[in-house]
Parts: sequence; C-alpha cells; structure tokens
Amino acid sequence: MQLPRSLQTRLGIGLTVGVTLFWLVALAGAVFAARNQLNARFDSALAETAQRIMPLAVVEVINREDRSRAQHIVAFEAHDEPLVYLVRDRGGQILLQSHNAEPAVFNRELRAGFSSSPTHRFYGAWAVQGSLHIEVAEPLAQRREAIRATAASLLWPLVVLAPLCFVGSWAFVRYSLRPVLAYRDAIESRGSGDLSPVSVQDLPTEILTIAASVNQLLERLRRALEAERSFTANSAHELRTPIATALAQTQRLQRELSPGKTRDRALGIEMSLRKLSELSEKLMQLAKAEGGGLLSTRQHDLAGLLQLIVDDLRQSPAADRIELALPESGACMRALDPDAFAILARNLLDNALKHGSAEQPVEVSLSPAGVLRIVNAGDIIPAGELAQLRRRFVRSKTTARGAGLGLAIADAVVTGVGASMELCSPASGRADGFEVRITFPVTGA
Repeated sequence: MQLPRSLQTRLGIGLTVGVTLFWLVALAGAVFAARNQLNARFDSALAETAQRIMPLAVVEVINREDRSRAQHIVAFEAHDEPLVYLVRDRGGQILLQSHNAEPAVFNRELRAGFSSSPTHRFYGAWAVQGSLHIEVAEPLAQRREAIRATAASLLWPLVVLAPLCFVGSWAFVRYSLRPVLAYRDAIESRGSGDLSPVSVQDLPTEILTIAASVNQLLERLRRALEAERSFTANSAHELRTPIATALAQTQRLQRELSPGKTRDRALGIEMSLRKLSELSEKLMQLAKAEGGGLLSTRQHDLAGLLQLIVDDLRQSPAADRIELALPESGACMRALDPDAFAILARNLLDNALKHGSAEQPVEVSLSPAGVLRIVNAGDIIPAGELAQLRRRFVRSKTTARGAGLGLAIADAVVTGVGASMELCSPASGRADGFEVRITFPVTGA
C-alpha cells in the first residue's frame, strides 16, 4: 500500500528537479556552443601559427648550405609544446621540424588547409611556388580538456544551487500553502462531535470550492445528527412520565389483586414497563453520549468520580462484588465532563455485573496514566461476536436482561472524548472472562 505523499514535498521536489533538468539542458547547449567556438578559435590559432612560422622557415631553409638534411629547432628551455610542426619539400623530405615533433603523427600526404586524424588537428600551407610545405599539428586532447574544463565550470554551480533551490522551493511552497495547512490543522484539531463550519479564510481558489462543499456537508450532517439526537432524547423524555405512571398504577393494581393468574399478568406488565423504563433511560444516555459537551473546561479527578460511582452502585446487593483499585487522589486528572464519565462508568459496571459470573468479583482499576480496566469472569466471547458488541442493540449469548446499548453508549462517550476502548475475551492474564480497557488521553484545562 502506497503511503500518501505531501503536496509540499511533491512541489518542492518537482520544482527542484525541474530547475535542475532545465539547467542541465542549458548546460548541454552551452557546452555545445562553447565547443564550436573553441574549435573555431583553436583552428584560427593553428592557421595563424602556420602563417607566422612559414616565413621564418623559408628563410632558414634557403640560407642553409645543405638543404637535404633535416634540422631540429632546439628549445631554449624544457616546456610542453601543444603545437608542433614539420617543414617538408615537394617530395616529402623533412627540412625543418620543432624539437618535440613526431613525424609519425603527421599526414603522409601533403595537404593544404585543415585536416584531422583520430588524435590531432592539422593545418597545412605551401610556400615558395609550391616547393615548401608546412604542417602544424595540435593534439585533440588539448581541445577536449578545454571543453571539459568549460563544462565543469558550468556544472559546479549546480551542485551548490540545487540544495539552495530545494530549500527555496520548500520555503516558498510552505509559505504559499499556509492557508491550506491552517485549514488542515483546523480540521485535525476538531473532536468528532464538532461539526461547526471550518474557516476558509485566505484559501486558494482551487481549495476554496472543496472547503465550501465540506462545510455544506458538515452542516447537513450536523442537522441530521441533531434531528436524530433530539428525537431520541425527546422520545425517551416524553416516555418517562407515562411509563412511571403506568408502572405505579400496575404496582397499585397488584396490591389490590388476590393471588392468581390476573396478578401474575400484572407482574408481567410491571416487568415489561421496567424494561421500557430502562430502555428510555439508555436512549437518553445515548443521546447525551453522541451529543456535545463531553469535555470540560477544567480538570476533574477521575479517581474521585469513580469512587463516588462505585459507592452509589454498592447500595444494591449485586454491586458488592466490585473490587476497586484507585491511584492517589489527584493522580489522574482529565478534562472530562463528570456526567459523561458517570454515564461511561455506570454502563460498563452494569454490563460487568449483569453478564459476569455471580460468584466471581468484578475487578475495577484506574491507573495514574489514565487507563481504566473493568474485568469480570464469564465464558469466552468469540472474536466475531466481540467485534460486534460496540453496535447498538447487539448482545452476546447471555440470559441476562438488557437492551444491548451499554457498550454502544460507552463507545460513543469514548469516541467523543478522544479516548480509546479495547474489548478483550479472555481477559488479560486469565483463561476466561471479559475485559474492557479504556485509555484516556492527557487533556488540558
């Protein structure tokens, strides 16, 4: 799977590579033009050298007593001789040559004008009515070295300019993308419950349309979620009074009835009403969990809140099985709304008490690092079922009564506060049981 690449990185690398390629193309063109110019200058120097030497060579040869013997021109001091020459008669007899000249490298045929061999460039000229011929030779390696030096002088700045170009391109792209980066940070810093419009100030026109569409989508999503939450909360709230009234009337009716089938039916009605009352309460908690206001503007001691919740639960006989382990007071401070934390903890504890083994304790612990663990004994839940327990109205195979909303509510709260929740079966360090592990992030006040 290919990882996403940063637009800033793409533009920085692309601009640097593009400038480098253009520089190399320009360098190749400059070297080609310089080579032609250098060859022209070298040819001109070669011809000029032949024209300068020829009159002196003619005087030397004419004034010589023995013309048939070749004469070497002795150098005043040892030095490199990039240009060498031969003076020959019409028959090819060497009459005069420079001190470092190798006759083997010269043309056997006496030619006028420019010519070349694999290793040398030549210029030949005739004098004294075609009786004397001079040929000057220049090694081609000298020209190649000059062209390489020219190319190197043009290439070296690129070695310095390429990193500078990359840094400059990176800085310019980053400066140009500041509104886009601010837009990204504004989206990343939001919680899952914040669906307010994102600021589109100073965004480029290419991104502005996308940002406007995102804000429209957020607004539509916010309205849909608010409508759903409002319906859920209002429905549950409106049902509480009729359910409570019906439950009270049913209980009064039971006391007035004598034992028998009619009273048993009244007991069944009472149980159904109690289930309906619990369901309406869960729906109200779910609406609270999926709404905003899960975070607080100041820090709260989660250990103290958890102690109060457990103490309240222990008023019922079933909650005596809770074994609580808490850190020191003030060791686990988080900016969570106390009501939201209470909804989370109560649902998880109710779930552990209802579905755990009645003979085994429920282990509850909170670490200073903000890790809440609730462990209960019981049968192992298959991995396929375990992954579905976060969904609404989904229950594992159990005889305990419930609506299947406890873990869904807990998951909604955990998501809303930016925490993480892990479900494990079997529990850590045990062969059976069920464990819920929640890690609360460090939040500022």
